[in-house]
Amino acid sequence: MPILEGKRALIAGIASKRSIAWGIARSFHREGAEVALSALPGRMLERAESFAPEVDAPFCLGMDVSSDQSIEEAFAQLRESWSGLDILVHSIAFAPGDNLKGDFADSVSRDGFRISHDVSAYSFAALARAATPLMADGGTLLTLSYSGSTRAVKNYNVMGPAKASLEAVTRALAMDLGKKGIRVNALSPGPVKTLSAAGIPNFRKMLHRYEAAAPLRRNVTLDEVGNAAVFLCSEMASGITGVVLQVDAGMGAVGLAFPD
Repeated sequence: MPILEGKRALIAGIASKRSIAWGIARSFHREGAEVALSALPGRMLERAESFAPEVDAPFCLGMDVSSDQSIEEAFAQLRESWSGLDILVHSIAFAPGDNLKGDFADSVSRDGFRISHDVSAYSFAALARAATPLMADGGTLLTLSYSGSTRAVKNYNVMGPAKASLEAVTRALAMDLGKKGIRVNALSPGPVKTLSAAGIPNFRKMLHRYEAAAPLRRNVTLDEVGNAAVFLCSEMASGITGVVLQVDAGMGAVGLAFPD
């Protein structure tokens, strides 16, 4: 029996078929979950609607997480179709492009710092507040982080502090929502070719260096990230909350790496 059979999941942050959110949506669908999608209104929503039938998504929500009104309207629309929610996946991050180039101290701006934390970290708390009333029987919240939260990564710049903030939000939500039977975790994948990653300068070089240094001598795939998400959102992980699970081919376990 599929391990997410009977579960209803909202995957927030679909950008394209190369997005981590889409990999998770496919894995959830394979494991029996009923999957709904959300995307930024406009071209991204239209794109998500075009491939939503591949995971039998009953609806796609347009949602801009930088707007409280947009979040409220999206969840009002969700409640018209679903009376409850079992899983929320937050796969949303953004920073202005000029804050991702050059040295951190030279590129970071006040607005860039504020925007990256608002969209990438605060939005998880905002979606949790909207989703938890629909989780009367408990549920799972999951977000996506990256090792730049704990280690300096060239050109990741302002997104490093934003992901550190996101992980702190994850722990705070886990502490507060546990009494309601709601688990809150994060996945931290290695670099994956996604639409958002394309905005990081020299990302292709980063992929090659990970492949050479990681214990598994390769990068991870969208399917592997999706499978890890299935595990954390299933009853198999019923005792796990407040953690950041690395899905990075072992890169988080090694220090300075040398070529073979």
